[in-house]
Amino acid sequence: MQPSKNIHDLIAIMAALRTPVTGCPWDLEQTFATIAPYTIEEAYEVADAIERGDISDLRDELGDLLLQVVFHARLAEEQGSFQFGDVVHAITAKLIRRHPHVFGNTGDLTPEAVKGLWAEIKAQEKAEKLAERQGNGLATEAASPSILADVPYNLPALVRAEKLQDKASKVGFDWNDARLVLDKIREETSEIEEALTGNNPVHIEEEIGDLLFVVANLARHLSINPEEALRKANHKFARRFNYIEENIKKLDKNMKSATLDEMERFWNEARLADKAKV
Repeated sequence: MQPSKNIHDLIAIMAALRTPVTGCPWDLEQTFATIAPYTIEEAYEVADAIERGDISDLRDELGDLLLQVVFHARLAEEQGSFQFGDVVHAITAKLIRRHPHVFGNTGDLTPEAVKGLWAEIKAQEKAEKLAERQGNGLATEAASPSILADVPYNLPALVRAEKLQDKASKVGFDWNDARLVLDKIREETSEIEEALTGNNPVHIEEEIGDLLFVVANLARHLSINPEEALRKANHKFARRFNYIEENIKKLDKNMKSATLDEMERFWNEARLADKAKV
């Protein structure tokens, strides 16, 4: 089999990998649950390629992410649930339904109006789906579920925190000034200090979680994606730490033999170099 630009060939390759006896032993062992972590990882690798501005890598990572979709669709097909074509049909139907200003007669809308219309249509879809599930005796949700119910539990914690807070804000449960969130951050740091005094690991963990939750809220109030902000902070830390490693090596030392003063000196050099670029 040769490489191809045809999606049908990718689907055929996946089917071959999942064919008993002649397929791949590793692929044959996989389930929705075992593949899910790879799906999340590939999505992050797409984001990483975008952040680095590496278009060639972005192409490859998008291919890896597409493979995840094909893999899940194949698993579903094997159990008689749906096929890849059904996935395509579902998303094309959703896009057409949620863009009446493009494919219907709603007319020209501002970006804010589009966002509001999208939310209205999504809420209507959710209500219709719940009614259908209840009619089929499949629904376990309450007739009036929490407004937080559709925020996926397994999202990255910072992302889920931001989404939970955004949902709550839509019914007025929110601060109306980012400075009030800063006050709450100061309150949480004080509570961490108290927890440290008590030396209770469970209490300390709880207070640190509260602090992270409020920091995510501050980011939301300032229209900053907390996950993206932390990812950039991680990248900055790694870059500065690499600078320390390179300069420690120039001293004919390794990191274990270097002193903290030496490492801090190079860290400050890297920090000042970053500031000079701004």
